[in-house]
Amino acid sequence: MRILILGGTTEASELARLLADDSRFEATLSLAGRTISPKPQPLPTRIGGFGGIVGLQAWLRDHAVEAVIDATHPYADQISRHAVAACHALSLPLASILRPAWQRQEDDRWIEAESADAAARALGATAARVFLSLGRLELAAFAAAPQHHYVARTIDPPGDIQLPPDIRFVYDRGPFDDAKEHDFLTRERIAFLVSKNSGGAATYPKIAAARRLDLPVVMIARPDKPRGVALDSAGAALLWLETALAHAPPSTSRRSV
Repeated sequence: MRILILGGTTEASELARLLADDSRFEATLSLAGRTISPKPQPLPTRIGGFGGIVGLQAWLRDHAVEAVIDATHPYADQISRHAVAACHALSLPLASILRPAWQRQEDDRWIEAESADAAARALGATAARVFLSLGRLELAAFAAAPQHHYVARTIDPPGDIQLPPDIRFVYDRGPFDDAKEHDFLTRERIAFLVSKNSGGAATYPKIAAARRLDLPVVMIARPDKPRGVALDSAGAALLWLETALAHAPPSTSRRSV
């Protein structure tokens, strides 16, 4: 059974490992290309966009894809919209791995913001030391608040985007350690943390460290992300694929023989 995994997350990588040696499935992992040097994957991997809904439909049709797993980042709402529309047009089964959001704890000091622009405004007029734990595409919003000193942690250099004048970059990739995150926030004398509510364990230590240090966290809300059948893990996605394979027409299921 030919599968397309829309990836870029820990869950997508885990599903890729589960499918890599499973002869019942012929899977391709698709990455958006926002990370310059993505981690090697055990499946055939394509990088880059599809060209909108029409382009995605054409790719699915040309490659005879029989099921799609959307395992993209919780903030990657555009590709999820395209996947829902393309799969509906082609009558293809679609499942979405939905990573649970972090939940505010009793001692958390969260300031909710609807967007990166709103997060920049929420920092206020008084100059402060701000830790931006965001993707590089969101950094431009903070050029509108140039009074702050920013420390930004990203995987890749920011590229050709507008940036605030006082910003320093730390290049690193999760998962992160509780004690090191606490030390980092303390050493950098951070007054505000700005983060997306990405969920998962890999980057949660910064939230726990901010709680222990009584730091305010400007939390950028998740977008309304369209989805297919809701799943909560890579393991659940494998079970869903097994069910889809069991109910596939004979012309499809014979591929697993």
